Amino acid sequence: MTAYILRRLLRAALILVGVSIITYLLLFLLPADPARQVAGRTASVAQVEQVRQQLGLDRPVWEQYGRYVARLATGDLGRSYVQRSQVSELIGARLPATLLLMVGAICAELVIGLTLGTFAAFRRNTRTDQAMMLGAFVFVSTPQFFLGYLLLFIFAVGLGWFPIGGYGTWQQLVLPSLTLGLIGAGWYARMMRSSIIEVLRQDYVRTARAKGLARARIVAVHIVPNALLPILAMIGLDIGAFMGGIVVVESVFGWPGIGQLTWQAIQQIDIPIIMGVTLVSACAIVIGNLLADLVAPLIDPRIRLK
Repeated sequence: MTAYILRRLLRAALILVGVSIITYLLLFLLPADPARQVAGRTASVAQVEQVRQQLGLDRPVWEQYGRYVARLATGDLGRSYVQRSQVSELIGARLPATLLLMVGAICAELVIGLTLGTFAAFRRNTRTDQAMMLGAFVFVSTPQFFLGYLLLFIFAVGLGWFPIGGYGTWQQLVLPSLTLGLIGAGWYARMMRSSIIEVLRQDYVRTARAKGLARARIVAVHIVPNALLPILAMIGLDIGAFMGGIVVVESVFGWPGIGQLTWQAIQQIDIPIIMGVTLVSACAIVIGNLLADLVAPLIDPRIRLK
């Protein structure tokens, strides 16, 4: 187990290095001038050049990247060109809101998606199965902004059950979590249905039935745990996606998370924030996948990490 974790951590470090290189080079090619952004629009050419020298932007790209990696090793993600604050502090201030939305969204999509997928699998090729899979397809295909505004119109404006937006109470968490959850539930429903149908064909399920075991025991002990294994990988990817922030949903509901920070940085071409959020998202995806791999043997003892 220890050797496996060390190998995965080494692999993760190489992935993050690759992400940082690609992100740095792509953002370096942007037409925006960071020195002009820092100096201000009214700064003279001489002042802009002075800022460029102070930031080290007049040096070769490889040297700039080397300095950037050296700062990353100390936890320094750089300083925002526009907000004049440390990127790590800006991300840290938005992190609790994003984590809260991530937990709410994952819980919503798992409860809805796995429930729909399980019912559809045990009623496959029936009208119930077709209706549930059609609903899953609709959820997956619906744009986030449309679903968000629809839920706001029905449950906030029409019924008045929840506030229109904001952050701080559980009522304000419900609608954005449900928006993300319904979209993600479509994928989980389809995956869970396919996984259960595959498990139902296995010999150990037929053997359990031949032994006369109760249907509930067969489902709880033999079918569901094995069907959940492919779901773990999806959860790991979702952690990274939600940590990166869902820009549209956070904008619709006024949720002060990392996604909203990213959208503001993109509009202002604030390169350090964009790079910082990208690296945080990559770290979240790597950690999520590692956790999924570590949890898999707990669900299926046949899996061995080597």
